[in-house]
Amino acid sequence: MGRIIDALTNEHNAGSLRDCFLIAMPGLNNSVFSHTITYMCDHSEDGAMGIVINNPMDMDLGEIFRQFKTSDLAGIGDQPVMGGGPVQVERGFVLHSPDSVWESTLGVSEEVSLSTSRDIIEAMAQGKGPAKALVALGYAGWGPGQLEAEIADNAWLTVPADSRIIFDTPIEQRWSAAAKQLGIDLNLISSTAGHA
Repeated sequence: MGRIIDALTNEHNAGSLRDCFLIAMPGLNNSVFSHTITYMCDHSEDGAMGIVINNPMDMDLGEIFRQFKTSDLAGIGDQPVMGGGPVQVERGFVLHSPDSVWESTLGVSEEVSLSTSRDIIEAMAQGKGPAKALVALGYAGWGPGQLEAEIADNAWLTVPADSRIIFDTPIEQRWSAAAKQLGIDLNLISSTAGHA
C-alpha cells in the first residue's frame, strides 16, 4: 500500500483538483462511475488519483477486521466498506480526519488524510483510530491528461471538497449533496442530449 502513497506528491499544484470532488455526470451512467462522487487525493501533470466515497460494497469493516485477525473492540464492524475505484481493488485505503499519523499517511488537506497501512485498521478496531474515517478497497486513477480530457467531454463536474460530505453525510445523499454546492440538482439533468 505504501508505494501508492509514496508516489503521491505533497504539493498542491495550481490548477490541481486535489481536495476536490469529481461528480459523475449522467453520461457516465453505463460505467463503473455511474452516480459516483470521487474525492481527489492527488492531481498533477503525471495523472490523478481519487477514492469513490459513495459506492458501498457488499462488505463491512468487520470482514476486514477478521481478515486482519483483529477483534472489533470498538464496535464499528458494521460500517460499510466503499468500492474506492476499479484500480487495485485488493488494496485498502482509509480517508480520515488528520488527528493522527500512521505508517503510510498523506495529508491531502487540513481536514482529510489518506492512509494505506495496516496499523490504522488495527487502531480502528481497538477504538484508537481517527475520529472520522471511511474505508475503501481500490481507487480511481487517471494517466497524464486523461482526467482533463474526460472533464472537457463533460463526464465530470468538479467542486471543492467538503469533509462533512465524506464523513457525516449518509452515503446515498453524498452525490446530490456535492452537486448542491454548485446549485445543481443532478436528477434534473438528462444523460442524452435532445431538443424540446
